[in-house]
Amino acid sequence: MYLITGVAGFIGFHLARRLLNDNKKVIGIDNLNSYYSVKFKKERLKLLKKNKNFKFFKIDLSKKIHFKKLKKYYLNIDVIIHLAGQAGVRYSIKNPTTYILNNPYAYLNLLECFKKSEKLKLVLYASSSSVFGDILKKKNKNKPISVYAASKLSMEQISYVYSNMYKMKLVGMRFFTVYGPWGRPDMSLYKFTKKIMSNKKIDVFNFGDHYRSFTHVDDIVNNLIKLINKIKNHKSGLSRVVSIGNPKTVKLLKLIHYIEKYVGKKAKKNFLPLQKGDVRGTKAFIKKEIKDFNFKFNIEIEDGVRKFVKWFVDNKKQNEK
Repeated sequence: MYLITGVAGFIGFHLARRLLNDNKKVIGIDNLNSYYSVKFKKERLKLLKKNKNFKFFKIDLSKKIHFKKLKKYYLNIDVIIHLAGQAGVRYSIKNPTTYILNNPYAYLNLLECFKKSEKLKLVLYASSSSVFGDILKKKNKNKPISVYAASKLSMEQISYVYSNMYKMKLVGMRFFTVYGPWGRPDMSLYKFTKKIMSNKKIDVFNFGDHYRSFTHVDDIVNNLIKLINKIKNHKSGLSRVVSIGNPKTVKLLKLIHYIEKYVGKKAKKNFLPLQKGDVRGTKAFIKKEIKDFNFKFNIEIEDGVRKFVKWFVDNKKQNEK
C-alpha cells in the first residue's frame, strides 16, 4: 500500500492517479492549507475519490496527534511518497517560519512515526533544485539563497541521520520546475496563461533573463515509478538524493512565446529586476540518474505548453476563479 502526503497538491495528485490507474491501493493525506485555492485542491481530490482503492485523510503532519488517523493502516504501508510541504520561494521571504514548521519539522514527525515499521520498504521525499543555489555562481553548490531552499536541504541532512540510526531507505527528489495540467496557480505558466488570456500585464522578473529546466509532470511521474521499482527492494540503510528534471533548459521569454502562440494573444509585459531569493537559472545534471534508473524526459516544452493551454481553456470556468 502506498501513502502519499500532499496528495491534493500538483505532483501528489498526478502520482496518485497513476498508481490508482495501475490498480494500486493509495492512502492520501493533505492538510488542505490555503497557500493557494483550497477549492482547487478539492477538485483534484474529487477526481481521486472516484477510485475505490483511494482513501483520504485530512492530516497536518506538523501535529503529532493527527497521526492517530493512520493507525489502522500502519502495518499495510510499504512505500511512502512524501510530497507535502510549504512551497514557493518568494513566499518564504514573507513567512519563513511556516517553512520550518511544514518542511523539516513535519518530515521529522513522519519519520518518527514510521522509524520502527517492519513493513515500510521505502520513503521518497520531495526536495528541490533550489538547494543548489545560484548555479551561475559555481562556488554556490548547495548554498541555498532562500529559507525555502534551506528547509529542503535540512530535510536531506535529517534523512542521512535517520537512515544511519534506523536503517531506513530515504531518497530525496530534487524536482526542477514541474509544470502541466492541474499545476499550481502560483507558478509562472499558470499565472502567465491566465493573465494573457485576460489581456492583463504579466510581471517578467530579471527582465526575462531567467532560464529553467522546465519538466512536465507526466515525465516526473513516469520517472518516479521507475525510481520506486528500482529502489524498493534495495538493502536497508540507504540515504540518497536524486535530481529529477529535464536536462534541457528553457529561457523564460521562450516559455512566454509558446503561451502566446497557443493562447493566440500577445502578452503585455512588465519587465522587473531580479527578486530576492530567486535564482537566475536552474539546470538538471542527471547523467548518473539516467544511468542508474533509465530516467527519460519525452515531453518537449512547446508540446507541454500546448497541452497545458488546452487543459486551461477546457477548464476555463474553474481557472478564472
